[in-house]
Amino acid sequence: MLDRLKTAHKVVGTKQSIRAVKEGKALVAYIARDADRHIIQQLETLCDENAIKKVEVDTMEELGRACGIDVKAACAVILKQ
Repeated sequence: MLDRLKTAHKVVGTKQSIRAVKEGKALVAYIARDADRHIIQQLETLCDENAIKKVEVDTMEELGRACGIDVKAACAVILKQ
């Protein structure tokens, strides 16, 4: 499932992910289990309200690698085409 993040049109990070969901551009949200809840709580709530599928990833490090970046990531969103 994480392989999709390597090639998909996406945004990485909390602010960009929240913006994408609010603007109706999000298709799937990936959220790291070890991310601070207060950081990703708004994204989780928005995903629930907008029926956006949420996929949990074990660690922020794993999510960052899957996104092709050299730093950890709390969340990422695949965008609609």
